[in-house]
Amino acid sequence: GGSYARKSLTVAAAVNGATSNSADLVWTGMPAATVVGVEVWDSAGTPVRLWYGPLGTSRTLLAGDELRIVAGALSFSLA
Repeated sequence: GGSYARKSLTVAAAVNGATSNSADLVWTGMPAATVVGVEVWDSAGTPVRLWYGPLGTSRTLLAGDELRIVAGALSFSLA
């Protein structure tokens, strides 16, 4: 829920098939929620989920809080 929007994801060069975000991902004005995971989607006309996974530690947000995933903290592989 809420009014947050998708973010563009810039990734580092893959090493052994794995990569990570090369810039901070920041959502502001979040609704009150507990964030437990992240999804990566493509930007096609009909988006396709490419990857999803849990956060190492869930994050409890109050209404209006910022959610930040610092550069390098979101690591994943695409097969």
